[in-house]
Amino acid sequence: MSATTTSASVSTADTAMRLFERQTTRYGSLTMVAGLVLSLAGPLYLVFFTELYITPKMVWVAFAAVAATFAVFWIVEPLTYFPVLGSAAMYQAFMIGNISNKLLPAAIVAQSSINAKPGTKRGDISAVMAIGGAATVHLVSLLLFVGLLGTWLVSLIPADFVEVARIYILPSLMGAVLVQCIVSMKQFRATVVAIAVALLLQFVVVPLVPALAVYATALAVISSIVISWVVRDRSQRDAVLVN
Repeated sequence: MSATTTSASVSTADTAMRLFERQTTRYGSLTMVAGLVLSLAGPLYLVFFTELYITPKMVWVAFAAVAATFAVFWIVEPLTYFPVLGSAAMYQAFMIGNISNKLLPAAIVAQSSINAKPGTKRGDISAVMAIGGAATVHLVSLLLFVGLLGTWLVSLIPADFVEVARIYILPSLMGAVLVQCIVSMKQFRATVVAIAVALLLQFVVVPLVPALAVYATALAVISSIVISWVVRDRSQRDAVLVN
C-alpha cells in the first residue's frame, strides 16, 4: 500500500510539473513577445511619426555599433544561465533584468539553502521562487529607499564613501556569486578549468591580441564548457549507468 501511494504521489508530481512547464512556456513566450513589442513601440514611433529625420542607415549603424559590443552576450548569457535557472525562471530573469548581479545569486543561494541541485525540477522551482522574492524585495526597496528617501539618504553619505562604493561594489558582488557557485555546485575540475581559462585570457591572450578583448567573455565561457566536458569525471557517469 505504501509503495502504491508513493508511486501515485510521484506520478501526480510529474504530471503537475509537466503542466507547469507547458504553462510557463506558453505564457512566458507571450510575455516576452509583448515585452519586445512594447520596448520597440517607442523607437518605432520616433522613427515613423516624428520629425527627427532618422534614416534607415542611421538605425543600422547604431545597431551595428551596439551589436559589436553586446552581440556575444545574446548567445553567451542564455547558455550560461539556463543550467542554473531552468526554463521558467529564464522567462522571469530576462523580463526583470539584472540577472548576473541580482537574480542569479538569489537563485543560487535558494538552491544551496535547500540542497537542490541546479538542473533538477526542485532546483528549477526554487529558482522561480527566489527570483520572485528578489524582484519583490527590489521593487519595495526602490520605492522606499529611492523613491521616498533617496535624495535625503544621498545627502547623508560622504562623497568619498560613494566613490569607493562605486569602484568596489561590482567586484565584491561578483566575487560573492563566484564563491557561492563553487560551494553549491561542487565541481572541482570545472572550477579549476574556468579559473585557469579566465586567467589565461585576461593576462596572456588579451594583452597579446587586444582585438579579442570584446570577445573575451564569450571565449572564456565556451572554452570552459568544452574543456570541462573533455576532462569531466567519467567515473560518476559510469556509476549512474550501472545503478
